[in-house]
Amino acid sequence: MSNLEYLKQRKIYDEKAKSAKTNGMKFTTVSGQDINTFYGPDDIENINYLSEIGFPGEYPYTRGIHSNGYRGKLWTMRQFAGFGSPEDTNERFHYLLNHGQTGLSVAFDLPTLMGWDADAPISDGEVGICGVAISSLQDMEILFDKIPLDKVSTSMTINSPAAMIFAFYLAVAQKQGVDFKNLRGTLQNDILKEYIAQKEFIYPPTPSMRIIVDMIEYCKNEVPQWNPVSVSGYHIREAGSTSVQELAYTLADGFAYIEACIERGMDVDEFAPRISFFFNSHLDFFEEIAKFRAARKIYAKRMKERYGAKNPRSWWLRFHTQTAGCTLTAQQPENNIVRTAFQALAGVLGGTQSLHTNSMDETLALPSEKAVKIALRTQQLIAYETGVINSVDPLGGSYFVEALTDKMEKEANAIFDQIDSLGGVVAAIEAGYFQKEIADAAYRYQKEVERKEKFIVGVNEFVEENEKVDIPILTVSPEVQKGQVKRLAELKQSRNQKAVAESLASIKSAAVDGKNLMPEFLKASQNYVTLGEMIGELKEVFGIYEETAVF
Repeated sequence: MSNLEYLKQRKIYDEKAKSAKTNGMKFTTVSGQDINTFYGPDDIENINYLSEIGFPGEYPYTRGIHSNGYRGKLWTMRQFAGFGSPEDTNERFHYLLNHGQTGLSVAFDLPTLMGWDADAPISDGEVGICGVAISSLQDMEILFDKIPLDKVSTSMTINSPAAMIFAFYLAVAQKQGVDFKNLRGTLQNDILKEYIAQKEFIYPPTPSMRIIVDMIEYCKNEVPQWNPVSVSGYHIREAGSTSVQELAYTLADGFAYIEACIERGMDVDEFAPRISFFFNSHLDFFEEIAKFRAARKIYAKRMKERYGAKNPRSWWLRFHTQTAGCTLTAQQPENNIVRTAFQALAGVLGGTQSLHTNSMDETLALPSEKAVKIALRTQQLIAYETGVINSVDPLGGSYFVEALTDKMEKEANAIFDQIDSLGGVVAAIEAGYFQKEIADAAYRYQKEVERKEKFIVGVNEFVEENEKVDIPILTVSPEVQKGQVKRLAELKQSRNQKAVAESLASIKSAAVDGKNLMPEFLKASQNYVTLGEMIGELKEVFGIYEETAVF
């Protein structure tokens, strides 16, 4: 069929489709993007295959960073785990590893995330509740007891206190006799998204960026297989952003870290291959797949053309995916198994390097053993029973997917221009730009749900009255806090107080003098200086950040 004939037939079809009856639903993505009834060759006629799509494993990596996809290596199955005491979480780690998990992912409790020790008055009632409580090297030693750190990859979801927590981890590796060069894993360590979305910040943006650059520099020299930053769009999406906002804001944050490292004097090819990313996989199946594909393309182009990276590995966008916590419902929680399966499949079809699948009970409590095993089995079913790993980027070439990928790239580039016009990411944070845009997006979606333009099964449609939730619920005993406080008190009595004082003085001095802080944190960890004590020293130098209200 000639192109002219196709366009003639397309016009006829469009008229038929326009006049056909519909079921009255709103045909937009979760993010509010209008979707055409039909996509054909003319929707992608301006897209050059070689320069814009390409082959798997070849620039611009739209179709994936590896030529044979998952035939070479499956994604890392990494279940987020952490609750109660270090002993409790260590037991869960061994449980997951014994059931086929291939990497560890550590969730920390709120005091740890905020840099508070378990014995701080502000920690009362929160110790071990939403993750594991870690106040010192002693806790970290227990957490990884009988887990060889040179044999397992570890991801740690920690941001403001990431440098100190990483120092604890390095000290454990030293005690195990593990060479730092053999350590593999990732720190989230994305402070910019904290100001944008999650709000677990301590210091102002500028000194926070300095600490992260210190860590990137240290890892480049001492821990070369470690990813010192996982730039996180996950929490941006959980805060209510659209898919394209998540894409653009996440990449903008990543570019800000890259620019800060270049300003420090680092060669881009020396550190960029170890920068990784972390995305949300939401429920709009095709929108999410397009987002992942667009992310790879945008990143490769910028790294090559804007930052002058010459190593192809610097062009690779490597990313972890977590299914969308904000889509889980307390109503009919078993439905969450299905939601998670679709989201996980989108992550795999989008070419993720590692994956976490949420458990069905996470809106009610931390995951039970049963729930987390089902979540892990979901990944294993996708990997071994569906056949989706047989071909690289099996949806590549779809008129719909390619058109949507191209559209998301263009919209993301327009957002980059907006951020640049405000003076960059930090300036945009201080102006409240991200916060306002995300709030507007979240409000739009909530109104659609309330008007029943979007259905949430079990919540605003197919509701069950007087529903009984019949699944096991994990609880954290108040004894956890008592035990952690007691252990910390004993530690403070038994350690070398002179060494502690010297370590804290060295941290403050390095902070004032602009020296790399990581060696000082490692020494302090070895002397059993606590997390809260190290954080306290930096607060005196850097101050505490207070967000400007935008509403």
